[in-house]
Amino acid sequence: MVSGKVIIKNPTGLHLRPAGLFCKTAMQFGAKITIEKTTRTGELTANAKSVLSILGACIKSGDEITIVCDGEDEEKALDEMIAIVQAGLGE
Repeated sequence: MVSGKVIIKNPTGLHLRPAGLFCKTAMQFGAKITIEKTTRTGELTANAKSVLSILGACIKSGDEITIVCDGEDEEKALDEMIAIVQAGLGE
């Protein structure tokens, strides 16, 4: 299992279109990919391969998330997921 922290740069956060792009990228990998976010009430975990799960996490611009990958291609998956967030998710 590998993980990395990244800050959401997209000005509108992970709304529908960026969440769809994030999910589509995650689905290319066999590894289990989750997003973890600290909120006022505790830890929130979302399935990166589910648009509804991502939208339910209410990830906004400036939020710091942890991407956790576990599986056969976890290193490549983590690198790609972090890269897509840092690129702005199609701002």
